[in-house]
Amino acid sequence: MSKSLKNEKKRLSLVNRIRISYVIPFVPIIIMLSIIYYNLWQTNAEYSTMIDSVVKASSFSLDFKHDIDYETYLLIIGQKSESTTPLLSMIKEARDVVDDLMTLTNTAENRERLDQMNKYLDNLNNYIKSIFDNARSEEVAYDENMQIWENDVQVGTSLLQEAFYQYIYYEVKDLERERDERLDINRGIFTGSVVMMIITAALVIIISYYFNRLLRQVRHEQIRLRKAELLVLQSQINPHFLYNTLDAITWLAESGEQATVVSMVGSLSEFFRASLGQGKDMVSLAEDVHHIRSYLEIQKIRYQDIMDYNIDIPEEYGDVPIPKLTLQPLVENALYHGIKNKRGGGTIKVYAKAEAATLFVYVEDDGAGMDAARLEQVREGISRKAPQETGIYGIYNVNERIRLYFGEEYGLSIDSEEGSGSISTVSLPLSGISAAEYQ
Repeated sequence: MSKSLKNEKKRLSLVNRIRISYVIPFVPIIIMLSIIYYNLWQTNAEYSTMIDSVVKASSFSLDFKHDIDYETYLLIIGQKSESTTPLLSMIKEARDVVDDLMTLTNTAENRERLDQMNKYLDNLNNYIKSIFDNARSEEVAYDENMQIWENDVQVGTSLLQEAFYQYIYYEVKDLERERDERLDINRGIFTGSVVMMIITAALVIIISYYFNRLLRQVRHEQIRLRKAELLVLQSQINPHFLYNTLDAITWLAESGEQATVVSMVGSLSEFFRASLGQGKDMVSLAEDVHHIRSYLEIQKIRYQDIMDYNIDIPEEYGDVPIPKLTLQPLVENALYHGIKNKRGGGTIKVYAKAEAATLFVYVEDDGAGMDAARLEQVREGISRKAPQETGIYGIYNVNERIRLYFGEEYGLSIDSEEGSGSISTVSLPLSGISAAEYQ
């Protein structure tokens, strides 16, 4: 691996190092917060479940014992029958309450109490069925049923009611314990929050200091990346353009068009001399115009039947700085996507005008233009920085380099109307600073 490639990888990793420097100090804080809030959530969930349990247990009628005992007595003395007594449905309702409580309680002791309640309900159910059986028999079973009522039913309802009271009592005690734990957790959260605020403030100071140190380096890295993008753009454009131009020169030479060959070779030489630009990233507007003039001269020879051009840039704006190869991609788009797609050909116009402290350079064609959907797609590709999705890498690169050098208020805008042509507008600062001062 070459030394330059290694250096480039180091530069490219700078942004990642800055991102990591922001993230790593906050990892312990995030972990601490996660633990605190998980414990708080768990405690709240347990507390809520206990409250639901107490509320559910309280829904069990406090008059259950009295109601069961009284309804059983009415059954025995014949005022209620097996078909009219609500005894079995009352027992079932009590069992439903117990089953619901089994899903809510968190303690083994209360689960045992609920199991015992189910046994009491089973016994009551059996006692009532025995009374039903006795009542259906031909023999008089009044005494036997009274004995079941006094010795079994009333004792069973007393035990069941006592078990419910005990269940509610211990659930309330657990609620009090959970309340105390919640207070401790709240104190811990308060203390932890204060500590984290102090840590965060310290981290913000440290990271801000570190970021300010790296800010200039990041700026330089962005410029180097944009330069790399420019080189990629040139590597995509120049070989294709050179191949087509040399092919045209060969064809002209074979046709005996020596004067045209000489003109075309001269324009090609000027084009590549301007492309190299002596290694400069910033050139004067006059130099960039000279570059596109060479380009258009070549293309006019190739497309003389369909293309014409007109360049009108006042000399007073010639020294305005502009990123190298800004206008060429716009002129190329005007030719290939505008003029060539329109029957009968057309004209490319390059002109400029100033408004206040801003210079606007226009590349206009009267070619095929774009429909509203494609125009919106192109504009979104520039604004959302998604050139790959819309195939606008060239004009995206132009916009990004202008914004990089001059700021977000400058750049490239596109207007177009299907069948009427397109206008690309480059906005530059009219500051009076020369291109050499940007190198």
